[in-house]
Amino acid sequence: MQRIVGFALILSSLFAPGALAQSIHGGDGITLPPPPSVEAVPVADDYFGAKIPDSYRWLEDAKSTETRAFLDAENAYTSRYLKQARIRPQLVDDLDALEHVSRWSMPIERDGNFFFIKRLAGEEQASIYIRRGWTAKDERLIDPAALSRDPNTSVNLADVSHDGTLLAYEVRQGGADETTVRVADIKTGKTLEDELPAGLYRSVNFTPDGKGLFYARSNRQGTLLFQHVLGTRPSRDTLLFGHEFRGEELGPIDLFSADVTDDGRYLVVEIGRGVPARRVDIVFRDLTKPGSPFDILVWGIDSRFSAIHVGSGAKGEWYVKTDYHAPLGCILKADPGILPDVWKTIVPQGAEPIENFSIVGGKLYVKRLKDVQSETSIYSLDGKSLGRLDFDAIGSVSGIQGRTTDRYGFFAFESFIQPPTLYRLDTLTGKRDLFAQPKIPFDSSQYELKQVFFKSKDGTQIPMFIAGKKGLKQDGTERLLMTGYGGFDLSMTPHWNPAYAWWLSQGGWFALPNLRGGSEYGEHWHEQAMFEKKQNVFDDWFAAAEYLIDHKYTSPRHFAITGRSNGGLLMGAAITQRPDLFSAVLCGYPLLDMLRYQKFLQGPQWTTEYGTAENEKQFFYLLKYSPYHNVKAGTAYPAVMFFTGDSDTRVDPLHARKMTPLLQSASSSGRPVLLHYSLTGGHSGGVAVEQQIQDDADQLTFLWTETGRVASKE
Repeated sequence: MQRIVGFALILSSLFAPGALAQSIHGGDGITLPPPPSVEAVPVADDYFGAKIPDSYRWLEDAKSTETRAFLDAENAYTSRYLKQARIRPQLVDDLDALEHVSRWSMPIERDGNFFFIKRLAGEEQASIYIRRGWTAKDERLIDPAALSRDPNTSVNLADVSHDGTLLAYEVRQGGADETTVRVADIKTGKTLEDELPAGLYRSVNFTPDGKGLFYARSNRQGTLLFQHVLGTRPSRDTLLFGHEFRGEELGPIDLFSADVTDDGRYLVVEIGRGVPARRVDIVFRDLTKPGSPFDILVWGIDSRFSAIHVGSGAKGEWYVKTDYHAPLGCILKADPGILPDVWKTIVPQGAEPIENFSIVGGKLYVKRLKDVQSETSIYSLDGKSLGRLDFDAIGSVSGIQGRTTDRYGFFAFESFIQPPTLYRLDTLTGKRDLFAQPKIPFDSSQYELKQVFFKSKDGTQIPMFIAGKKGLKQDGTERLLMTGYGGFDLSMTPHWNPAYAWWLSQGGWFALPNLRGGSEYGEHWHEQAMFEKKQNVFDDWFAAAEYLIDHKYTSPRHFAITGRSNGGLLMGAAITQRPDLFSAVLCGYPLLDMLRYQKFLQGPQWTTEYGTAENEKQFFYLLKYSPYHNVKAGTAYPAVMFFTGDSDTRVDPLHARKMTPLLQSASSSGRPVLLHYSLTGGHSGGVAVEQQIQDDADQLTFLWTETGRVASKE
């Protein structure tokens, strides 16, 4: 069946009358013919007696001839729009200056040598480097360009052996989550013959003697932990953990990773139940006793735990961060075999949520969020306060990274107006030394970042960051770009993004509201946006938009919004629930069909956040907000660009494929509805810098153009 009919619309009662033969008018004088015609082939599913139609089910098949023809037509249509956009050439040049710059990752230290990821200005991908001493020159160890001619091949540093002689690294193609794992000899610079096949690796660690690897790998059936002996075939790897533990099944949503304690004695496994985990179990194996069983640190408690082992052998101690009886988090000293109720409290729950903790140089570093602003406190291992790590500006501070026995730790600071700067911290003296700072043509002193608070629909007070040039007008005439997420217990703190920096440099405002669903104020903040309470996220978002409009930062005509993944779901809700508030929407890698999302790729893992339409109670609230099921024919929708691609192996691109023709046929506004579908990009990034520049240019061109003057319809 031929389902793509070029650029002429099929005269069908399935399409909205307002969309028939309607020419499309974008900003800056851009005109388009009607969107590519896509045949609606209705099917219906029965959910507890409710018949739910789906006209574009056939687009779920990514490989069919009809779907590929659909993608070709939609990409050609999007290209036709972008070719008319006059700002794009200059935007590409601007982004080249902001993105083709040197970047570094946080280093791993082994015996005075530093291992890290680094990308030089002008390079397309980062390489793995070693710095043999603090003042030595950087030496390239692994160059992705030597592995493949494909510029979208990237590498990631997985681990360095305890003695610093071997390095494990991952190789990724495009933006897929899956990688292969390889091992390099640091002395010779050569990669060994060992290669673990492509998969979703949750952890890769060297064995204490450096003769093998522990790795946890997931698929749709669940996660398994293996041991690989270097020099042997992966097919002979030994299964260490998985399938079940002490009679309890470990299923598809029971995800775990492993780590080796700094003294090399224990292999520690943390099992998270769902995404985000509602329950985390921790077990460990004594590696000095070959074949010994895994012992329990904590098991079967519906709370989250993360552990760090300090000290050597049996005399070592376990420190655990948990929300058990402490929704904002606390740090306990754990005793295996004894319930957490009687573990010793080292850092009690306070007024602000604990985001993470680390132990470096025998000191405890606890990172909290105080009204979503990073605050790092320092303690002795018995809980005595030793001060704080302070910064003068609003921004995000990473956790302190390093081993428990290392004198030096590393951390980064960044914000929307401050590129990431990496520091080395002397845990003995508190002195900070600069490790790396990119040179970017962006003068932070010309911009300001502030925080405001507003009330949501139910009266809850919500914080929001706003950035802009100093002295920028507040008369409702300026463009504003707002992004958000609101889910999965993830805190959204100010971070550097070249695309946001470009928007600010052009005189636009930028805003990030801290919606419920994250962990900005602890688990309660997250729970207020789970399951049937998901609408709170959308109400927070609309209240943020109304605040910005009421306070003259912008107006609906100049209002752009962007979000991806769970944030793409947020964009879908904004399109379908409040199309009047926004002029342009960039909806990236989105979840949109909330009745079927759990059937594809990693979707089953997210049922602990959203619920599933296979449950009668959950079906009805999912249907109420599912963007794909709430598009109404004849509605004046804003300009929309859906952005996804074949390499997204996390959120199935079918969501954007199905939503595009549905929205195109329903909208009566005459504004563009576009699908930007990449053959290489995906959820995990990893594409070449030039490809990233082109993608960012396409997105920003659309958002900037569609928030200026919109041509009147003929």
